[in-house]
Amino acid sequence: MGAGVGFPGLALAIALPSARIDLIESARRKGAVINRLIQAARLSNARAVVARVEEWGTAPAALGGGRGVYDAVTARALGELSLVAEYAAPLLRDEGVVVAWKGVRDSEEEARAKTAANCLGLRQDDIRPVVPFEGARNRHLYVLRKVAPTPAGFPRRPGMARKRPLGRAS
Repeated sequence: MGAGVGFPGLALAIALPSARIDLIESARRKGAVINRLIQAARLSNARAVVARVEEWGTAPAALGGGRGVYDAVTARALGELSLVAEYAAPLLRDEGVVVAWKGVRDSEEEARAKTAANCLGLRQDDIRPVVPFEGARNRHLYVLRKVAPTPAGFPRRPGMARKRPLGRAS
């Protein structure tokens, strides 16, 4: 989700040639760049999906959407964990996982994410510290697993998850 110009999706497509990788990006220009990179790298297992994730997660696969079709969803620099959870939960199959790349741990953000996850049919499985390169500090991978169906009202319409995040007091 929020593929930007292809990281980590393109790296995953190269590392996992038997996996199907959809890079979901709402900006058409970024989607076009991703498609050019896919062609240049001759990747047959990746594609850019130019759509808002809120809309992509609403429609089932039979209608050309992404609801309930993914085993794993990744996010990097997309937003708070509660936002990532709301965007990702509808996309996941049962037992699917969300892996969110985040920086310094924030106990308040983690508490909001736990509240949001409970509303969305997710459970926090793990928080793993990572060192992607020498000198990197305070990087973490948050792993959330889908343990129950996501309620029909999610994802909410575009913009609502950012405007009124789950897990925050009203």
